[in-house]
Amino acid sequence: MSRFGNLEFESAPERSVSLRQHLHPLSDETRCLTEARSAFGTAEFESALRWYGRVLEFNPISLEAWSGQVKALIELGQYRDAKVWADKALEKFPQAPDLLAAKAVSLGRLGETDAALAFSDAALERPGDSSYVWLARGDVLLARRERQVEPCFDRALQLAPGDWMVRWLVARVRAYWKQFAAALKLAQEAAALAPDRFVVWVLAGQCQAALGLAAPATGSFHQALALHPGCRPAEEGLTALQSAGLLDRLRTGIRRWIGR
Repeated sequence: MSRFGNLEFESAPERSVSLRQHLHPLSDETRCLTEARSAFGTAEFESALRWYGRVLEFNPISLEAWSGQVKALIELGQYRDAKVWADKALEKFPQAPDLLAAKAVSLGRLGETDAALAFSDAALERPGDSSYVWLARGDVLLARRERQVEPCFDRALQLAPGDWMVRWLVARVRAYWKQFAAALKLAQEAAALAPDRFVVWVLAGQCQAALGLAAPATGSFHQALALHPGCRPAEEGLTALQSAGLLDRLRTGIRRWIGR
């Protein structure tokens, strides 16, 4: 079953009417948007998707909500759904740079790199200059295995000085394309700006683990758990590190036993 039945605000008219009867639309729209942003910033992308859908029940022309749903689908790895939802959003906002950029990312990750570049070009041609448009450009160039990505990510960061989330998102892009050293640097920058955000420590730990830096990774995961007890990705990271450590010790023992 397609997830779009859950996303489409027209699919639940009775619930929408009931909500409008009991809640002031503006205040509830604002509350739902706040919840969506919060969920996105804690990597709870399924939750963010639902909250953005709730926003659209109150305001069907909320560009942020449409764009937010596409971006959440991308972060969830649902690239085909993201592409379809971007098309639906672009019917309403055909000139929106972030939507064009988000569709470019979904196309790039689906391997449709020529189309991805065309949508990225279109996003860059629109008025305005957003971090996400440049983040998406870097993502598309990585999908195309092109090398000139640094200026794109640098521009994204320049447009958001002091913004931890942009650094975290760029780090997620770098990590997706297995550029773990570059991703780690950005995650550490995000952690310096927002040391109370557990998601930046989780990402730092994941990058450190991927680079074979077990001790620093353990420290990062523990920091994430101190900030957010029960954080599943941090717990899973620690378990993986412990398992890898046991396997390494077992291999060492076997080599000693057979004289190698």
